[in-house]
Amino acid sequence: MDPNQRIARISAHINPPNQMVDGSGLNRVACRAKGGSPGFKVAILGAAGGIGQPLAMLMKMNPLVSVLHLYDVANAPGVTADISHMDTSAVVRGFLGQPQLEEALTGMDLVIIPAGVPRKPGMTRDDLFNINAGIVRTLSEAIAKCCPKAVVNIISNPVNSTVPIAAEVFKKAGTFDPKKLMGVTMLDVVRANTFVAEVMSLDPREVDVPVVGGHAGVTILPLLSQVKPPCSFTQKEIEYLTDRIQNGGTEVVEAKAGAGSATLSMAYAAVEFADACLRGLRGDANIVECAYVASHVTELPFFASKVRLGRCGIDEVYGLGPLNEYERMGLEKAKKELSGSIEKGVTFAKK
Repeated sequence: MDPNQRIARISAHINPPNQMVDGSGLNRVACRAKGGSPGFKVAILGAAGGIGQPLAMLMKMNPLVSVLHLYDVANAPGVTADISHMDTSAVVRGFLGQPQLEEALTGMDLVIIPAGVPRKPGMTRDDLFNINAGIVRTLSEAIAKCCPKAVVNIISNPVNSTVPIAAEVFKKAGTFDPKKLMGVTMLDVVRANTFVAEVMSLDPREVDVPVVGGHAGVTILPLLSQVKPPCSFTQKEIEYLTDRIQNGGTEVVEAKAGAGSATLSMAYAAVEFADACLRGLRGDANIVECAYVASHVTELPFFASKVRLGRCGIDEVYGLGPLNEYERMGLEKAKKELSGSIEKGVTFAKK
């Protein structure tokens, strides 16, 4: 291979498709890292944001990812150039702005959406609605057109509303598959595992707390009666843990004092969930995580509970199991709040 071809291949990591490399006169060509193992094609929409950047870095480290597309409306080339220098096998390609959105999505197996504005002190997740709802609708329309069979992980808040928005967009396009659309509530599980481990003096890696309902305030319902390994809590501990898990996001927003929201822990949790999705797509058995999905577990059309992931996305949605009285009361509060959030999303999408 002559030098010009080698340069063109290197440039393919960081330059948008079908663009000329500045000053070189070289067209982009397909680029594949030598020795890169076969894997899945993953797109991150909102890759230059506070969640998107650490999420992109961690996905670049995942051996199940062969191609990583990084899309954003600003700063995508810089993030792409930076992450593309990491010596892992995934090939990184950057896409900037609406004109390149469709190319970013074509052929993807998994699409992760952290796009949108973050929470600031005093803001609720509903305060984010008017901005983020429109962003998720636009991105979902492109997904329906370019990669309708992809698994979609939605992080953009308020998740309780943005997942129903995406579902309505997909229904309108005739591409909705409830097995493929998932709201990422993994951060609630990660926090629950951490906080329970602190109280019980356990290793958080060995703790598993099911968290059901939704992804905001009282809709977040940790099922502490079902913790593994089995733990016995006092009522005071149950109330403390439930409140801290439900308000973990606010804890971070206030601690950052206007400098952002939970970006690093969210990226970590999103990668944990994305990795579970990829392992499911690969055919690994018994991949069970909590997610906010189309559901018949309650009378609500969407609800977070444990799901088993497989080659088609969601293979099974699990029920809630036995609840104690405190959890049953929490469930009723969660459903009341969640119902309004779902309706808000559906109404927005149908405008």
